[in-house]
Amino acid sequence: MPISGVVIRSQPRERKEAVCYLAALAGVEVYGSDAEGNIVAVLETATSEDMQELIDRLNKDTRIASVGLTYLNTEDEAQPVAEGEVTPRPLGFRGDCK
Repeated sequence: MPISGVVIRSQPRERKEAVCYLAALAGVEVYGSDAEGNIVAVLETATSEDMQELIDRLNKDTRIASVGLTYLNTEDEAQPVAEGEVTPRPLGFRGDCK
């Protein structure tokens, strides 16, 4: 279960609306925000792919300028990769370029 710490940037005038939007999302826990539009949150998902989808969803929202990843733990996904059961797909992996 990947867990990440993020700093989400919103426009200062949209901060309260962005915080309420984030707080209503499953897998998002907001810890605080400041007047400049910085929002500190923790994201928790079932897989790395789900984490990437959540971050992509946040980045596409008009209230959010950016999502800055500050911490990521995918420790529970490491064992199956080490044993060759799963092919590693690091966060942000998009596939082969053609």
